Amino acid sequence: MSVSRLALLAGLTAFSTTSQAQDAGGMDLGTLYLEAESDDTLVQNGYVAESGRQATRVDTSIRDIPQNISTVTQDQIEDQQPRTLLDALGYSSGTNVNAFGYDSRYDAVYLRGFSSYYNGLFRDGLRQVNGPSAWYQNHPYSFEAVSVLKGPSSSMYGVSGSGGIVNVVSKRPKDESFNEIQLTFGTDDRKELAFDFTGPVGDGRLSYRLTGVTRDADTPLDGYSDDLNMIAPALTYELTDRTTITLLSEYAKSMRGGTASYYNEAYGEASDYYIGDPDYNDFVNEQWRIGYEVEHALTDTITLRQKLRYSEVDADLEFSGVYDTGAGFGRYWGHYLEDSENLTIDTSVETAFSTGSWAHTVVGGFDFARSSYETYYGGVGYVSAAATDAADQPYSGGQDMDQYGIYLHDQLSSGPWTVFLSGRYDWVETTTFDAAHDGTDTSDEGFSGRLGLSYAINSDLSVFANVSSSFVPTTGIVYDSNTDPDSGHTGDPTRGLQKEIGLKYQLPGTESLITASLFDIQQEDGVVFQTVDSTVFGGLYQVQVPYDLRSRGFEVEGQFNFANDLRLTTSYTYLDMEIERGATGTEGNQLSATPEHAASVWAFYEPTNGALAGWGFGAGLRYVGESWGDDENTFKNDDQLYADLSLSYDFGRVGYDGLGLQVNVKNVFDNTDQTCSAGYCYRTEGRTATASIAYRF
Repeated sequence: MSVSRLALLAGLTAFSTTSQAQDAGGMDLGTLYLEAESDDTLVQNGYVAESGRQATRVDTSIRDIPQNISTVTQDQIEDQQPRTLLDALGYSSGTNVNAFGYDSRYDAVYLRGFSSYYNGLFRDGLRQVNGPSAWYQNHPYSFEAVSVLKGPSSSMYGVSGSGGIVNVVSKRPKDESFNEIQLTFGTDDRKELAFDFTGPVGDGRLSYRLTGVTRDADTPLDGYSDDLNMIAPALTYELTDRTTITLLSEYAKSMRGGTASYYNEAYGEASDYYIGDPDYNDFVNEQWRIGYEVEHALTDTITLRQKLRYSEVDADLEFSGVYDTGAGFGRYWGHYLEDSENLTIDTSVETAFSTGSWAHTVVGGFDFARSSYETYYGGVGYVSAAATDAADQPYSGGQDMDQYGIYLHDQLSSGPWTVFLSGRYDWVETTTFDAAHDGTDTSDEGFSGRLGLSYAINSDLSVFANVSSSFVPTTGIVYDSNTDPDSGHTGDPTRGLQKEIGLKYQLPGTESLITASLFDIQQEDGVVFQTVDSTVFGGLYQVQVPYDLRSRGFEVEGQFNFANDLRLTTSYTYLDMEIERGATGTEGNQLSATPEHAASVWAFYEPTNGALAGWGFGAGLRYVGESWGDDENTFKNDDQLYADLSLSYDFGRVGYDGLGLQVNVKNVFDNTDQTCSAGYCYRTEGRTATASIAYRF
């Protein structure tokens, strides 16, 4: 790695090493850099991702993949110090992390206008299926990168949304020693201790990694905490020269607030009154996962792989709210429990061969996923928080889902041409349970595919195009008319089709990657809730109605490692998100909380020579343009601007090798403006700051 951000914390600098070596008459070994990333499934250099398996299951140069891909690397994560996955994605094109204001409970990300938080969140290439409230939480210190695959990706990864998928890359064992201890303090009484130890054991066939965080913190919201205890052990063992086994695991227990909302004093207007009860405001999320990855080179051209993960999430949510009594506010309380389980297995074979002038890399496989959740909720209480807490919550529903999929991908190359041909067929069996434990069975199956072309014009510029599709089953009854209870039927699977053209460009003589693309995504047979007359619909106040969306836009994004010790990431997104069919009064409108324009730039300058050597300076701006506050398009959200700053110092410059200090300030302008989605309005978290001291050895 040519950039020296990691030397700040490693503290092994040319100045101290050189002077001591010369004084002793020894050899100058130069600066030693300690890197946190493993470069196992994703090779990264500074802010630039070079190659990985994120889009194809095959190690492939990012430049040759005919698809728009954004990657947040380990160095960018370290420079920006995000507290959530949404924070980490804030500077990526095509992503919207602001739809619900400040709410650290859920990673509610939108890609190209489509929600991706139920079917689009993956970890190490395996789906993380979220329940209604039992969501897997991805703690930034536990991962070394995030890759965002733009547009439908079902042809390789099965059930997933039209906007794409977010794949979190876990920290993995390294075959060289890396150790870090980090202590962080910040606003809202934030106190955090983190550690990350990895390296070889014995003869080097076994390597380990142990990552952990313990945090005690409040937030600007009264009674809304941000506490965490997380431990993530991992092992890699080279069983033979051809066989490698990696074990990945994590246990985490967090406590955040149960309520993140402000009272809406009028339609489209959030007040400054936070509605949570500080004495009854706990959301305890306990999760664990364990799994393995096995890779065996059967021959020089055939490789077998299998990945498995079992995981559980238990959510205990204590929440509250207020209502207008006419003479002031009344309060209600609720207690919601949910348990979620997931098992995912993926088995594949990769082979390489040639036909004439074309070189083929083919991967085919089978995967199986079983997920289930159970919920326990008896409604809100109006007596007291203690009475609600003491009440037993009855079983209120659940779901079991089994998914089977087979896939085949052929990656062809000849001269400047690269061709991707991907196809997959899925079978999904779902049983949905009501409060009486009565189950309703549904079965869905479908094909998804991708055709991608890439042409290298020269060593720096390539152009690409793709057509790809997505497949997501629909559960429950869908009503074609919001006035006819007899129009209900089992919903068809939601399908998306993308057409995309673009280019990828490397500035000559630099480590960089610029990606620009035009896209058009048509989603059909989705569902959205529509308010109906309960007397007509047998007591139902809301039902599912058809929901067709069309997303069209332009994205450009660039990552750069410049020779003058400057690292930079910048992006711009234009998005036209139209509701083609939906709830009454919304057809032809723009989807709410979806800005037409968004832009960002982040730079980190860390000079290695001169008077400022040892210092690091980071700054960023994020612009979120105007958007509609409801799907009826009756009022708008104002555009917003956010600024972030970072300052670091490497104490190795003054003889304290391995010691570094970093200060990060987020939302420097203290912007707490509202954002409204589907007519309800939320507020943004104000300014926060952290100071971290870390030792690497």
